[in-house]
Amino acid sequence: MAKQSHTSVNEVQSTQLHWSFWLGVGFFVVVIVSLLSFSWLVTERLSADESAPVTSVSISGEMSYTVPKDIEKAIENINLGNFFKVDVNRVQQQVTELPWVYSVSVRKKWPNELKIYVVDQTPIAFWNGDFLINHYGKAFQADISRVKHKLPAFFGPEGSELIALDNFQKLNKLLDFSELSIDELVLSERFSWLLTLNDGVVLNLGREKRNERIQRFIDVYPQIKAQSEENKQVDYVDLRYDTGLAVGWKPFLANTIEEKRA
Repeated sequence: MAKQSHTSVNEVQSTQLHWSFWLGVGFFVVVIVSLLSFSWLVTERLSADESAPVTSVSISGEMSYTVPKDIEKAIENINLGNFFKVDVNRVQQQVTELPWVYSVSVRKKWPNELKIYVVDQTPIAFWNGDFLINHYGKAFQADISRVKHKLPAFFGPEGSELIALDNFQKLNKLLDFSELSIDELVLSERFSWLLTLNDGVVLNLGREKRNERIQRFIDVYPQIKAQSEENKQVDYVDLRYDTGLAVGWKPFLANTIEEKRA
């Protein structure tokens, strides 16, 4: 009887081990299948995301002259069909090439947006008729019809843009005390300075001592105007002297008309 009982116990233990083994195998298979399924789902999701297009382009910034249509046209040849593959450097380069644009920042915003921030040039003056000068003294060419406010005109040799701007700002600051300003600045090849003021008077400053000569003009200009001859107004003031100046007069317009009629 003892032998038979011992045999029964072994059979039970063998049966338990058998089921434990298969349960373990089954659990292992379930885990493997679950991992494979999860990996497949993640891969499918990533593949779907990677093929998702950019559906929103946000354009903002400090744009006084550039309009959104300019930017849209500049990037119309860039493929926006894949969010991850959009080349932000290429977008930045093509927008930067727009004439009125000074700087551009481009970034992608998950999951489908392209954000473009644009800062326009700030024109300070016209340069040699066909160009403009920005606030850093750099010449650029753009559609001047978009400039709605009055700008002074600068003329000078190529490469002298920053010199012209720097002197314009300094001399204009001096003239501002007399409620005068510079409408036109001409810098010759020999770096001689000629200014036309907002009241039409031309100042010949020569090549040296510009600040001193402007100050001399400011000091005596009220007296010149007060002592001007009847029916005449100041045409130019030549300040190329160490201590004095020369004044040129232009006839009053009415006299000119009468002379033409005669």
